[in-house]
Amino acid sequence: MLKFYFSPAPNPMKVALFLEETGTPYELIPIDTRRGGQHTADFKLLNPNAKVPVIVDGATVVFDSNAILLYLAEKTGQFLPADPTKRGELLSWLMFVATGLGPYNGQAVHFQHFADDKNAYAINRYTFEAARHFGILNERLADRPRLLGDAYTIVDMAAWGWSNPLEFVLGEGTWADFPHLQRWYLEISARPAAERARALGKN
Repeated sequence: MLKFYFSPAPNPMKVALFLEETGTPYELIPIDTRRGGQHTADFKLLNPNAKVPVIVDGATVVFDSNAILLYLAEKTGQFLPADPTKRGELLSWLMFVATGLGPYNGQAVHFQHFADDKNAYAINRYTFEAARHFGILNERLADRPRLLGDAYTIVDMAAWGWSNPLEFVLGEGTWADFPHLQRWYLEISARPAAERARALGKN
């Protein structure tokens, strides 16, 4: 059975959503990242970068949430665009989440909520970039139901993970600035698989 190393953070939640959507059997292995569980020698054998999520699928180890989504989607043949010409779009938006949306949100949260030194420049810089990336998603969704069009794909799952903490990043009431993104987010969040994924973090 596939092993899923998990914490209730945005990146593991993407993978949890995929696993729940597909009904893939898995063994959940919680990692307490607040107590440094990701820095143990055993865990770093799986991911030298000391981050969750990680999956172990037989002899195959995959780390990085977007790599895991792509691996599982290709293995199962699910939640990929049916039109092969959309492969470029899929990879582009998946990397948009991996290199922009996720990192800027993560740094915005760190400097606002966890850093001892409330550095105004860092807070403004990362919050601005987080909002800019959410704005790009909002514009993308203005004329289509999903990020790649009509189909629900791993790109939506990847962006959903980082949309969960939007108000924690940008402030209470800021969903109103992103109406198309909010419509998309609420539709995905209402899916039974999303509800099950969220429940994992509450156990």
